[in-house]
Amino acid sequence: MISSASAGSSSAGYSRFVQRVRRRYEHELALLPAGAPDAEALRATLQALRQRGHDTASALRILRHLTLERLAVLDCEQAAALSTITHTVTALAELVLDEAAQLACAELDELHGPPLAQEAAPGDGAPPMRPDGTRPCGWWVIGMGKLGARELNVSSDIDLVYVYECDGETAGNAEGRHRITNHEYFAKLVRRMQALISDVTEHGQCFRVDLALRPNGNSGPPAVSLGALEDYFQAHGREWERFAWLKSRVVAPAASARRDGSGAWLRPVVLPFVFRRYLDYAVFEALRRLHRQIREHAARRAAGHPERAYDVKLSRGGIREIEFIVQLLQVVRGGRYPELRTRPTLQALQRVERAGLMPPEKARQLADAYVFLRRVEHRIQYLDDQQTHVLPTRDDDLAWIAATMGFADTPSFLGALDAHREVVAQEFDTLLGGAGHGPGCNGKGCNGHSRTAGDDWGALLAQCPPALAERLRPWTDHPRVLALRDEARLRLMRLLERTVAWIDAGRASEAAAVRLADWIEPLLRRESYLALLQERPAVHERLLRMLGAARWPARYLLRHPGVIDELASAELYQTRFDPQTFAAELQARRHALHKTGEDDDEALLDLLRRAHHAEVFRTLARDVEGLLSVEQVADDLSALADAVLDITGQWCWQRLKQRHRDEPRHAIIGYGKLGGKELGYGSDLDIVFVYDDDDERAPEVYAAFVRRLINWLTVKTGEGDLFEIDTALRPNGNSGLLVTSFAAYANYQQNRGSNTAWTWEHQAMTRARFVVGSADLRARFDAVREAVITAPRDHAALAAEIRAMRQRLYDAHPVRPGRFDLKHSPGGMIDVEFAVQYLVLAHSAAHPALRANAGNIALLQRAEDAGLLPSGVGRAAADAYRQLRQRQHRARLDEAPTQIEPAEMQPAATAVRALWQAVLG
Repeated sequence: MISSASAGSSSAGYSRFVQRVRRRYEHELALLPAGAPDAEALRATLQALRQRGHDTASALRILRHLTLERLAVLDCEQAAALSTITHTVTALAELVLDEAAQLACAELDELHGPPLAQEAAPGDGAPPMRPDGTRPCGWWVIGMGKLGARELNVSSDIDLVYVYECDGETAGNAEGRHRITNHEYFAKLVRRMQALISDVTEHGQCFRVDLALRPNGNSGPPAVSLGALEDYFQAHGREWERFAWLKSRVVAPAASARRDGSGAWLRPVVLPFVFRRYLDYAVFEALRRLHRQIREHAARRAAGHPERAYDVKLSRGGIREIEFIVQLLQVVRGGRYPELRTRPTLQALQRVERAGLMPPEKARQLADAYVFLRRVEHRIQYLDDQQTHVLPTRDDDLAWIAATMGFADTPSFLGALDAHREVVAQEFDTLLGGAGHGPGCNGKGCNGHSRTAGDDWGALLAQCPPALAERLRPWTDHPRVLALRDEARLRLMRLLERTVAWIDAGRASEAAAVRLADWIEPLLRRESYLALLQERPAVHERLLRMLGAARWPARYLLRHPGVIDELASAELYQTRFDPQTFAAELQARRHALHKTGEDDDEALLDLLRRAHHAEVFRTLARDVEGLLSVEQVADDLSALADAVLDITGQWCWQRLKQRHRDEPRHAIIGYGKLGGKELGYGSDLDIVFVYDDDDERAPEVYAAFVRRLINWLTVKTGEGDLFEIDTALRPNGNSGLLVTSFAAYANYQQNRGSNTAWTWEHQAMTRARFVVGSADLRARFDAVREAVITAPRDHAALAAEIRAMRQRLYDAHPVRPGRFDLKHSPGGMIDVEFAVQYLVLAHSAAHPALRANAGNIALLQRAEDAGLLPSGVGRAAADAYRQLRQRQHRARLDEAPTQIEPAEMQPAATAVRALWQAVLG
């Protein structure tokens, strides 16, 4: 066949399909407005074709030819963006489906009447009720795969699932006759739409349609009710179907497909099926099996046809592998991290990168490969309008593809193609374990140990060190172990084998392995954790290291097992807590939930808890690795608490029905460990709430706001809680108002009027800090704090009151004879804190360096520099305080007593007693 353009040119005219269209529809080509066709242009062209006498079915087919010819020109000659091509083809499919739906409904309604529903609508957007108490039954055409993601290729078929709202019957025709069930109506509707879209006529077909993704596949009914779909998901839905439904979207009828249409009714059914509430590593093996089947199918097709090895979609390193990489990361984590939920592949890649799940350079390489392969795919299809992804074998066809891709010759094009495919294949093999990956040791850490056969617990126990063998022996007949599926039990065996191998190699301790067994036993029914540890050997090894370092991490992991996924992060040990990133991620997750209508109070409570627990665990992981000092741990946990208070306050105010302004005028004042930035794991928050608002409704509004905020912080959900809150330091303590006007707070603290603060409250003020709130209140609070701590005082009376308060604490926390309590014994941490408080309240008026809330260690050094302490006493006490905090911190991590042998901390206690003697003795 003679081409109208040479093979080496980039002219769309080389395409045999384009040549046919230009010959056949020469006079219709001008009907399509110039430029890239959008939905409006497509609809206008369809109307113009109808005006020329074409029926709707013919007009739609001609419109497809005109559109693809235009896209070939834009793509090959003008280097149009990939999104321009895919969005146009998707818009064409949506128009075809909507027109077919209107025609089919009109025909069936005339024969049988519209299908009706008698039940209340499951959401907004329902049509009005009829006089007889019924209403039109909702129904939807769901686009799957590339149609759902608006990524259709130019010769694509379309994967559809038809769903209707509920069972019932139609209204009957104009005479009230020929009623049929809704099930029968929609079965007829599917057949009629299939004919309008897929039947081959003199003008070809609009799209090939595939219904194989519907429940029960080709053996299932052509359309299913929403209830039947939900039942199918719960009882029969398979893992690979979750990937199929990940990109699902209502595409017709147009009214239902709008954001405010009835298509939203499907979300509560589809989203929980696709995205599980936990981290779902069990899908790895399911995706491996699916990919293995696809590769085997491709290999069978290529047998005897070596040219089919260049299938840019299905062969190694092809488009499908990029999609699998992205979808796997989305499905595993999308239930807990809703910001990952998006349909288009390139957009999903960006979100995966932003979430830290893929290095930026790797994400860029995959995105480049995806665009390259999709553009090649389109050129293959432009040649003859065939749904194929295999490179042509004709030299002139290959030369034309190379030229339209911007290459000087075919070899350079094929070299670039191979390079992109190799990048994809390597990343795919890294993520899914490579060829031949099975549920064994991942090729790492087996160290020559023979794998036990099946459930050979005897062989496994014989390999275990004594304490681990003793811990695992009850598992041989443990109900939870026996109840595991065969695949999960095999995972457990392989996991234990790898653990034993690492003990033998010195990479893990026996104590860590015993704690791993303690941790995993209650979680055996949640097989995803077994899958995670097996799929991610690095996570398994890091977990063992954490468990071997201290006891408390195991307890935290048991309460919040989902945080274990944080151990998979490559940046875990290279970064520290960043409040801005934390806030941005939370807001992105909330926005993602809002888009799907899931942002109710319960969802936001869980969102906050998951994010907080994950950050605490990250800090804990860095802590036990020795990467953070005690002071850095406290700084990060305090900054995290600040961020949680800020975001929770924002969300509570936005959801407060009685709020009278867009932004609240309030402040949260932190005291104690929060105020001093010395929070530990599990510390409660000492806070006081104030407001500065002259509106007459303010007292009632801010009281409601604070009650809601405290509830959001303290209530226990399935994800746990955030903090215990103590507001006893507010004016008048527990008998005072929960939230106070700023003016009343300032008067109370500065002893104005009859209702004034006690000395112990002024002691607390030395560590008070503005945490979050209206910016102008920060400076005003700082001024009140400075006025309080610098007020004139009788030094002797102050010392007497502080000594009396210290004695009350001694009495309240008795220490066993012959033991030293790190916090409460004479020479302990409390002595340092009270001495510093005295120095600040007695001397900050004369020594401004003591006014800052700089922490006990810095203030002791400043006091010595100011001559308020004998030389060396302040710094010795500061070092002692640091040692006491470190010892207390480690004891709590290992769940060890904080009352120890006095000799162990004798030098530190001596330094603290010297401080006490110098200040308050």
